[in-house]
Amino acid sequence: SAAGVLVCLLEYPRSRRKKGSTMERCGQKYLTAVVKLFGPLTRNYYIRAILHAALAVPAGFLLSTILGTVCLGIASGIYLLAAVRGEEWRPIEQKPRERPQVGGTIKQPPSNPPP
Repeated sequence: SAAGVLVCLLEYPRSRRKKGSTMERCGQKYLTAVVKLFGPLTRNYYIRAILHAALAVPAGFLLSTILGTVCLGIASGIYLLAAVRGEEWRPIEQKPRERPQVGGTIKQPPSNPPP
């Protein structure tokens, strides 16, 4: 059960995409801070692949946990493929919102009189 909590804490925060925008999950910013705290141990997908594979081994000995073993094995393979392609986990940082310029939003009055 502790392994399940570890996997959930590690997997909940979404990574930022290289292109486009990524929607942040509800409450993700708190877990993102925890994941960032561990630095390369949690950002590197090779380490995540090894961790998932290591967690799958003890679960494979019980028939009742075989489905979890398969899921962890698949996740390990996906992380290994992503690591080989050069990907890593990047946090989603909130961009500071730019305040609109007051002078730029005021429109000029029409120059022609109404009909």
